[in-house]
Amino acid sequence: MRGDEHRAWMLSEAPDLPQTTHRLAHQYFQIGQTRELLCWEPPVDMHQRQDELGVLVALPGVAPDRYQVSLAHSVLIVRAERARSVSFSSGLILHLEIPYGRFERRIRLPAGEYHLVSMRLEHGCLRLQLARQI
Repeated sequence: MRGDEHRAWMLSEAPDLPQTTHRLAHQYFQIGQTRELLCWEPPVDMHQRQDELGVLVALPGVAPDRYQVSLAHSVLIVRAERARSVSFSSGLILHLEIPYGRFERRIRLPAGEYHLVSMRLEHGCLRLQLARQI
């Protein structure tokens, strides 16, 4: 893209920039609960079957050694960090929508006391299985 074409493209995108910025900030960057650091929140699916609870946390690009799970007072806490790709460290950024950096997601569980039965990272998602203590 030549310089004048690049400027024309930037000017054509300018009117949508405030809405795009607001959407991305709302969708990915929220004030974390600890240390008041800016962090992103991954989407979560949760399902319940009798005394079992399944939680699926989308963590694409998070290395297996970069996440931590804890359970305290009926709140499941997932912490992780998604490192920025080294292969994209230079050059002109055309789109930046994938969240990077540290996050902490707190998920309130249904009534009851739970314990973590299993945890595995597969296909970019953290799959957690919890059981209600009887």
